Amino acid sequence: MSLYQKLMQREAEGRPVRVGLIGAGKFGAMYLAQVPRTPGVHLAAIADLSPDNARASLARVGWKDDRTRATSMQQALAQGSTWITEDWQALVREDAIDIVVECTGNPVAAVSHVLAAIEHGKHVVNVTVEADAFCGPLLARRAAQAGVIYSLAFGDQPALICDLVDWARTCGFPVIAAGRGHKWLPHFSESTPETVWGHYGLTPEQARRGGLNPKMFNSFLDGSKPSIESAAVANATGLSVPSDGLRYPPASVRDIPFVTRPVNEGGVLERKGMVEVVSSLEADGRLIDYDIRMGVWVTVEGETEYIRNCFEEYNAHTDPTGRYFTLYKRWHLIGLEVGMSVASVALRGEATGVATCWQADVVATAKRDLQPGELLDGEGGYTVWGKLLPAERSFALGGLPLGLAHNVKLVRPVKKGQSLSWEDVAMDTSTPAYALRREMETVFGQAFAGELVSQS
Repeated sequence: MSLYQKLMQREAEGRPVRVGLIGAGKFGAMYLAQVPRTPGVHLAAIADLSPDNARASLARVGWKDDRTRATSMQQALAQGSTWITEDWQALVREDAIDIVVECTGNPVAAVSHVLAAIEHGKHVVNVTVEADAFCGPLLARRAAQAGVIYSLAFGDQPALICDLVDWARTCGFPVIAAGRGHKWLPHFSESTPETVWGHYGLTPEQARRGGLNPKMFNSFLDGSKPSIESAAVANATGLSVPSDGLRYPPASVRDIPFVTRPVNEGGVLERKGMVEVVSSLEADGRLIDYDIRMGVWVTVEGETEYIRNCFEEYNAHTDPTGRYFTLYKRWHLIGLEVGMSVASVALRGEATGVATCWQADVVATAKRDLQPGELLDGEGGYTVWGKLLPAERSFALGGLPLGLAHNVKLVRPVKKGQSLSWEDVAMDTSTPAYALRREMETVFGQAFAGELVSQS
């Protein structure tokens, strides 16, 4: 039975999947726009630090006031309406909630929300991939131990890439590479909220008029978000990552199977089975026609002559050897697609992407020379950007995860381009996010420590 049929059945039985949403910003609003159009789902509660902003988001996407008239969870259940609160803890404690969708975008807060939801027996769809990037493997393990499901969010690129990888492996294809697209030139890693609009082709006035957040947009531009999402994919699929960060090879959709091959076969990969991000800009800044900037892709190998002949017979576009084929989605619809995760988790008991190992990490890396006493401002800011590294390498250098590099004071000078370590900063060690990350290093880093000893 399809997910839609299962949802229709739940609707007919009067047993909707009851969802609690934490964070009603842009991503959350996109999901809210779809909920009234989805059978078998009841968005029972929304927790947001500003209930007024949550109501504004609801009005923006077309909700009527009578849908949010409930003043308690009990009223929401009785009326089929939605309770809005600023108390996220009250939301996760509610027995009636089946699934919590974490949608704040704040990685430190998100870890607390996810842990509490798991503790109270709730499935979790985690939209805040920044949290997954630095402690997803342990969050997934905690959920499994509690008998609930922890999942990446469909619509966001990591879950879509995981879906393509699963398709490939289920069909019997070896995955050579998988990833997303991005607008990239090397100097973008130095971009700040002051320079971001010039790179996007907007004036600061146009950005202000549109209410665009420069720090958030800059987190995409400077490479932090592509690294974060690639880490989530690597940890969910077991694919490896480049030894010194993403390469961002420029390519059109047609050229992806050309460049996502091993170096010894004319491509850019260090080895088969890696994550990578394809740039929509040539090295000289020219736009590439028919790019994959907003999409996702997977490159697979036809291992036998018969399979390669099938590629040819069905006009599949491959590399010149006919061995490598790329399947892709050129667009993603972000929060408008989160309902796939909610339905999959609730009705099939399946995550739409979940960390299974610690393959990759995103380490805070200096955008300029930094001095003791300076305050790091995290993802998309003025001080650091996120560099994707193999988890083993990050563990060896004691790398500072980008997700924990916000509002943290430097205690040592750091050169431009240097990846930061725990010893470079004065951390707030009181947060659950910090404790969980250090526990993950202990749990998953034991294998790395053993390898380091054997190599010394």
